[in-house]
Amino acid sequence: MNTLFLSPLSLLAAGTGAKSLDPWTLIAGATVVVKLVILLLLIFSVLSWYIIAYKWFFLQRAQKQSAAFLDRFWGSKRLDAIYQASEELRWSPIGQIFKAGYIELSKLKGSKRPDEDDQGQTSLSDIENVERALTRAVMAELTNVEKMTPFLATVGSTAPFVGLFGTVWGIMNSFSRIGAQGSANLAVVAPGIAEALIATAIGLVAAVPAVIAYNYFVSRVRVLKSEMDTFTNDFLNIVKRHFFK
Repeated sequence: MNTLFLSPLSLLAAGTGAKSLDPWTLIAGATVVVKLVILLLLIFSVLSWYIIAYKWFFLQRAQKQSAAFLDRFWGSKRLDAIYQASEELRWSPIGQIFKAGYIELSKLKGSKRPDEDDQGQTSLSDIENVERALTRAVMAELTNVEKMTPFLATVGSTAPFVGLFGTVWGIMNSFSRIGAQGSANLAVVAPGIAEALIATAIGLVAAVPAVIAYNYFVSRVRVLKSEMDTFTNDFLNIVKRHFFK
């Protein structure tokens, strides 16, 4: 075969042995520091993919049940029936916000159910208590839906640098070998450089999906937050209209 049509990597592999440039062989022959860096990046990647899968299913269920709860909320005239729906749809953040407001309103109205006391009078401080209960519920649900997503941002921002550290360490080790052998030809340098660059490649493999998933989940959470705020205002308006005169 004409050597003009061989790639530099093929020529190098022919000169140094094909197995020496195999990724698994390079990882196995890497220094302890580089191996630890690669292991850390693999752990980051596995955890990131677990969080991505979990959050995707979690947000899908949360949005689906929230839509179902809103249908029940606007389609029912009895708060106790809506409360029962919030008990059934436990993955709905909006349902749990309603539940917190309903419980607080029930405490203020005594032993009567809110929907059975249409002519009752409620003071301004009572309305503020309901509003505070709804605000606390919104913050709790927002914390729940945002849980674990900051880890994706951390992986996305740090994994490339961790990989770069492994690469720098591997290159330093390669130059040490060059100094010890007193030779700087391509056959001597390339295996060490290839070994070092694997750490950067794994860092990018861990970081890119984490960044994409983080941005996607942030947009989904932002939509849920907007829906929770809208529902809170609507529920307060209903309470003021029917229980505060």
